[in-house]
Amino acid sequence: MIKQYMIYLMLPLLAASCTTASKQDTAENLPAATETVAQADSTPVAQTDAVTGATNVANAPSFNGVIVIPPQNHISLTLSMGGSVHDIRVLPGQHIRKGEVILTLANPEFIELQQSYLDAAAQAEYLEKEFNRQQNLSLNESASLKRMQQSKADYLSMKSRKEATAAKLSLLGVDTSTLATEGIQPLLAIKAPQSGYVTNMDINAGKYYQAGERVCDVIDKSTPLLQLTAYEKDLHKLSPNCQFAFSVNGIADSTFTARLVSIDQMVDNTNRSIKVYAKIMQSNPNFRPGMYVTAKITDKKP
Repeated sequence: MIKQYMIYLMLPLLAASCTTASKQDTAENLPAATETVAQADSTPVAQTDAVTGATNVANAPSFNGVIVIPPQNHISLTLSMGGSVHDIRVLPGQHIRKGEVILTLANPEFIELQQSYLDAAAQAEYLEKEFNRQQNLSLNESASLKRMQQSKADYLSMKSRKEATAAKLSLLGVDTSTLATEGIQPLLAIKAPQSGYVTNMDINAGKYYQAGERVCDVIDKSTPLLQLTAYEKDLHKLSPNCQFAFSVNGIADSTFTARLVSIDQMVDNTNRSIKVYAKIMQSNPNFRPGMYVTAKITDKKP
């Protein structure tokens, strides 16, 4: 009984001694681990900044923008006389040549205008001959001066009416020199003002248009431009005739070049940006107005 009691008293002492030995072993190993961590932290690390590490030169600024058509190559076809659409000769996106008929309009006023011109032309021809006759009679004192002057006034008045009517028909694209031989045309032909592509076409047969309404646009894509957005901080990097390299969304794996031609003089008050225009050096039939582009300056400014 006494021996068992002594064993129970010695068990806590043995456990305490084992715990102390374990703490000593851990303490002996701790400096080595700490030293290893310190050595790892002391390893030198390469320092980099916002510029390229290889050349230590800042990257060229990039510009976003779109492809646009010069304003002189983008014509909105506006009607000088109203009428209902009788016939449509082209489709949206189709290429046409200058002078080709896009559509025809029906309007009785167009017929009356042609009739007025033919009447004025015939009357002016008769009154011119009468004036010449009265002038000859007046020189020979066979007619009064008053009658000759009245004849002259009638002729000049009718000539003015003829010229005014011819000017109206000219605005409508009618050649008055062929009107007398070919006769009155029942339909007004709306012709292409330039060679290019028909776009923004919002017409259908039978629809009535008022004078001054736009029926479509004709664009010439032969000399497209880049319209890029630049910010005030990058304006000093844009020099006259500087070169851009740009890519176009929708035309993969292709890079094109452009040359700076103008910088707008108005700054957008909202985002402090300004429009920059560059002439595209290579033509591509896949270029379309409104295509998104990304451009960078390629030549170095001194």
